[in-house]
Amino acid sequence: MPILSRRQFTQQTLGSLLSLSLLETLASCDAFADEAKPATVKWLADVNQLGWDLKEKTLTQLEWQKKIEELYAKADVADFLKLIDFDKLTHNLEMVDNGARSLQFKFPKIEGLSDKIAWGKQIFALKKDRSVVPHGHNNMATAFLIIKGDFRGRHYDRIEDQPEHMIVKPTIDRKFKVGECSTVSDFKDNVHWFQALSETAFIFNIHVQGINPDNKEPTGRIYIDPNGEKLKDGLIRAKRIDYEDANKLYG
Repeated sequence: MPILSRRQFTQQTLGSLLSLSLLETLASCDAFADEAKPATVKWLADVNQLGWDLKEKTLTQLEWQKKIEELYAKADVADFLKLIDFDKLTHNLEMVDNGARSLQFKFPKIEGLSDKIAWGKQIFALKKDRSVVPHGHNNMATAFLIIKGDFRGRHYDRIEDQPEHMIVKPTIDRKFKVGECSTVSDFKDNVHWFQALSETAFIFNIHVQGINPDNKEPTGRIYIDPNGEKLKDGLIRAKRIDYEDANKLYG
């Protein structure tokens, strides 16, 4: 075995460290995103385009819901998780004891995917029996895609706004598994509530805001207690509550 001089040893050591540093840099810059399947990249680009179509009013909110649900049904969830490096994102993740933890992430720079994203995004992480608490929205369309675990998902149509209540009507109440989705708009299934049934569970969420400039209501969440007064025709008078009370009751 040849004996290395101090200079040779230093050069080889530095070379190895530089190679490791470059590898880490490439990984952090999503250099391995090229391994993503073209179909997944196109799927994500199509999801983005639907967001722009909604914002630019070439689609109505109801049309967007229909098309995004059709597109989500074609998602290759396993490949999508590779694209966003889900394992790294959730490594040593600490779940919150109440409600859902919101995970922020960036899409990799990859050919076929625009840097201009039409919607906000996040991943909700929950442990068993915790919830994305019941809430509606103003001037916002959202879509949930189950990417890990199982949920009980409930939706309500927002029938009437009152000063301290919201009149709602249940529309969906069922189990959601990986690859299934649900959507929200100002016109259909506006209130939703998702409770984790598995030990851990994750939802990919997109939200398109400010879709109706004529709507002067603040964009954001409106929390309610859906276990309210039962009215005729299946309607419920649900009390408006704040974030803290929503999480105490349902988080």
